[in-house]
Amino acid sequence: MKQYESEGRTVEEAINLGLERLSASISDVDITVIHEGSKGLFGLFGSRMAKVLLTLKQEDDMKDATRALFADALDTPGEKAARKQAQEKAEKLAEKPEQRRPSRAKKPDKAADAGKEADQPSQAEAPKQPKPRREKKPVEPQEPPTPAEQKDPATQEGKAQAFLQEITRLMGVDVSVHVRTDEEGAIRVNMQGDVLGILIGRRGETLDALQYLTSLQVNKGEEDYTRVTLDSEGYRAKREEALIRLANRMANRAKKTGRRVSMEPMNPYERRILHSALQNTEGISTHSEGEEPNRHVVITVNKDFRGAAPKPAEPSIIYDEDETASDE
Repeated sequence: MKQYESEGRTVEEAINLGLERLSASISDVDITVIHEGSKGLFGLFGSRMAKVLLTLKQEDDMKDATRALFADALDTPGEKAARKQAQEKAEKLAEKPEQRRPSRAKKPDKAADAGKEADQPSQAEAPKQPKPRREKKPVEPQEPPTPAEQKDPATQEGKAQAFLQEITRLMGVDVSVHVRTDEEGAIRVNMQGDVLGILIGRRGETLDALQYLTSLQVNKGEEDYTRVTLDSEGYRAKREEALIRLANRMANRAKKTGRRVSMEPMNPYERRILHSALQNTEGISTHSEGEEPNRHVVITVNKDFRGAAPKPAEPSIIYDEDETASDE
């Protein structure tokens, strides 16, 4: 048995050099990689050459390898059919590895296994129990919105109503637009039927945008400015309650820590709610900082009250959005 050790910068180079030295092809030898080589530090220090061991195959082994390569052409039709059947069986077993039995050190008792298989059905034959279906909650029918009284399009109320009816129609939201004027002369708009909150948006951003556009439409060409307030499904009242609860909670935090609390940026309407909610709170003052749209409310502790409160060595508390109450 002829062997030859060959070295090179890579394994491939070592194999090619060894084949040239033996005057053989790669199918004539068995290859054993002794070392794959390494580049070392920066390719200069500690580098190591790749080394392989080439062993010439015996003539019988080469014949067997040749026969394996051309088995389809040399086998008889019967041998081909047997080989194909064995190959298909092996593929089926490979597709279902979970059905293979774990190997055991001792030879299993065929009679005992036959008895167990007769008493207990196999995993494949065991009937599958249907998963219980979840009962769907009955959808409560939504009452149709109350038809709105149509205002004169020449008036400011009519302008606001017509504008919002056209906008909601283009948005694909079926709502009733109710418009009235309060004691202070401001226009109040309530849109009924927005059960999905499409016209409200995240934290009322869509509702505020519609309110701004409606205000521009109503005051276009007018000398006196008229305030317009939009609401949808009672969102403004729910939001006001949530902001009041939030303001009281943040004021208590400021008292406990003795440090100012910066709220998240809000629009002027919501900032007014925070100021109003805390204006009579003992030991607490509020003011607004920053420029729009990042203007926000800051809650501070009065000097007289601050002396009784602890002063931990921690930075000012920045209000986190996750602490807000639900807008719904």
